[in-house]
Amino acid sequence: GAVKDLMDQGKVLHWGLSEMGVETLRRANDVLPVTAVQNEYSMFWRGPEDTVIPTCEELGIGFVPWSPLGQQVLTGWIDANTTFAPGDLRSMETRFSPENLPHNLQLVGLVQEWAARKQAAPAQIALAWLLAQKPWIVPIPGTTVVAHMVENSGAADVRFTPDEVAELNAAVRAIEIQGQRLPDQVLALSGVEAAPLP
Repeated sequence: GAVKDLMDQGKVLHWGLSEMGVETLRRANDVLPVTAVQNEYSMFWRGPEDTVIPTCEELGIGFVPWSPLGQQVLTGWIDANTTFAPGDLRSMETRFSPENLPHNLQLVGLVQEWAARKQAAPAQIALAWLLAQKPWIVPIPGTTVVAHMVENSGAADVRFTPDEVAELNAAVRAIEIQGQRLPDQVLALSGVEAAPLP
């Protein structure tokens, strides 16, 4: 209701939700149509595929993946020897733990294979994969480096045929990511569930 009041006053044009449950999304959309949902989504975390993305499709809501490069792992910059500074969220996520990271880097190998195949950077493959899932999915990669921003924008030029999308999706599904996506303390504060990996 508060957002609707702001829209009625012309102070807000569109609104969205982030990391909410499907029932919350439906209730909110019934009160005031939601324009976009922003959730973590990448080859490294595919949880929204089960319920959130189908609900967005049903309701005509855009989907904005945050961390579309899997917290930089899909760029190929992280390897089994990478350590994270205290306070870095990745140092608290079990997906990046010394026990799980070597296994999870299989996904990076897959992305690098496709990068060679498409003559693109690994980050471009990861972003192009998202763009190929649905026309209303718009990833928002973050960077503090201009060269990375330029490279990321090149993902729009990477094209997959329908057969390639099916092949790549099957290969991504075949790699079961080990570990939890967010630390317990963050999940407890946010109310987000640590949904099992697909």
